[in-house]
Amino acid sequence: MRRKDREVTDAEELLEIIKANKVCRLGMADGNQPYVVPLNYGFEFDSGRLVLYFHGAGEGKKIGILKKNSQVCFEIDGEHGLAAGKNACDYGFSFASIIGFGNACFIDSEAEKARALALLMKHQTGEGRDFEFAPAQLRAVTVFKVTALSLTGKRRTPPPGPHAGQVRG
Repeated sequence: MRRKDREVTDAEELLEIIKANKVCRLGMADGNQPYVVPLNYGFEFDSGRLVLYFHGAGEGKKIGILKKNSQVCFEIDGEHGLAAGKNACDYGFSFASIIGFGNACFIDSEAEKARALALLMKHQTGEGRDFEFAPAQLRAVTVFKVTALSLTGKRRTPPPGPHAGQVRG
């Protein structure tokens, strides 16, 4: 990472960024052509590794690509804000982001699908209740997970100064 002053290495701070956001951009390789899709996600940490859970239809471009090449890159970001300045170079943009690499793995077991979907629903809704799914619902949906092999975080807070309070986003 070029800007070490913005690097996030603290596990709790990384978790804060993951919890605060709802969309993950999943990057895949379709031969030599990149393909990126925004997805809602659920997550957990398993043996110290971030595991992201996704769901969707059982067919389509994303599924076809993942079946051919399970290697992915993912990105989550938020805390966006523009800090205005007097001159162009005085402006700044605040953000928090995570980028990681991993492998996608399809989940076939109905019990594991239900657990993954429950984690996804808890994260997306913010509700701590248990979610249940009928067997027909579990059979109708495709669920896959990405276990992070590497992960980096980056955060830029609004720059100090007379215009620091003028944050939009």
